[in-house]
Amino acid sequence: MKIFSGQSNRPLAEAIAEKIGIHLGQCVVDQFPDGETFVKIDENVRGADVFVIQSTSPPTNHNYMELFIIIDALRRASAKRITAVIPYYGYARQDRKDKPRVPITAKMVANLIVAAGANRILTMDLHAQQIQGFFDIPVDHLYAVPETYKYIQSKNIEDMVVVSPDVGGVKMASAYSRALGCQLAIVAKQRLSPTEVESITLIGDVNGKNVLLVDDLTETAGTLTSAAELLKSKGAKSVIACVSHAILNDLGIDRLRNSNIDELVTTDTVLRPPIDGVKVTTLSVAGLLGEAIKRIHNNSSVNSLFEFAGGRTS
Repeated sequence: MKIFSGQSNRPLAEAIAEKIGIHLGQCVVDQFPDGETFVKIDENVRGADVFVIQSTSPPTNHNYMELFIIIDALRRASAKRITAVIPYYGYARQDRKDKPRVPITAKMVANLIVAAGANRILTMDLHAQQIQGFFDIPVDHLYAVPETYKYIQSKNIEDMVVVSPDVGGVKMASAYSRALGCQLAIVAKQRLSPTEVESITLIGDVNGKNVLLVDDLTETAGTLTSAAELLKSKGAKSVIACVSHAILNDLGIDRLRNSNIDELVTTDTVLRPPIDGVKVTTLSVAGLLGEAIKRIHNNSSVNSLFEFAGGRTS
């Protein structure tokens, strides 16, 4: 087994390698003056079972090209099997035609990963689970719930209710509510623009409750902050937001600073600088991904990784 890393989230790759007990593979990833990516694998990979770790967070296009080029270099160096480990799968929100004459970019990206030479995919908390079907190669889809569950349990929060900030996140919120043994509520929202969201109504009761607001990702934080404002107006005592992928831009950070969200709980699937003025708790998924990599290498089942103290994530 060999593990290589792109440049999008090297700290996570190093943590995964440490959990497994091996060193990251030696490779050069650089740029020519015109912006083209250059890759050179600096060790023998002939006949090896290779895992390439690369999150496709912003700059998304650059990180995808880096992934494609690393995979191609490994394929041409005669690696036996190449698994693309993509903790955060970019373009996942473009998974259907919701307007005339628009692409299904999540499917196109899946085709490109396979065309580059990947034999298998390992990813986490896809925006839409049906994206697994966009690939004609095996996909192992993990969830961050086991890690976030342990953290939320350790806080011993009383009178808690789990809330989904939109209808699309009900399945994830339901998994949390079952595991934590608390009620479930749903916020109905209306998207006004790519960065503007209006929370319209609440289905469920949060009056006098501590709210756990769960979602798969946030970028501009419009959905989370709008939902938190509605929840506070309905009598919620506190709001903790829990998202797997926090791809926060300047607008999102500014919104969180001025929001009703008391704490943001997220994971290290994407690399981001420290954020001032917002209480952010980052949980590591290196152990979860490392265990999955070991089991894939040994042709073992990854089924038990979906199980945790509170139940199952699927």
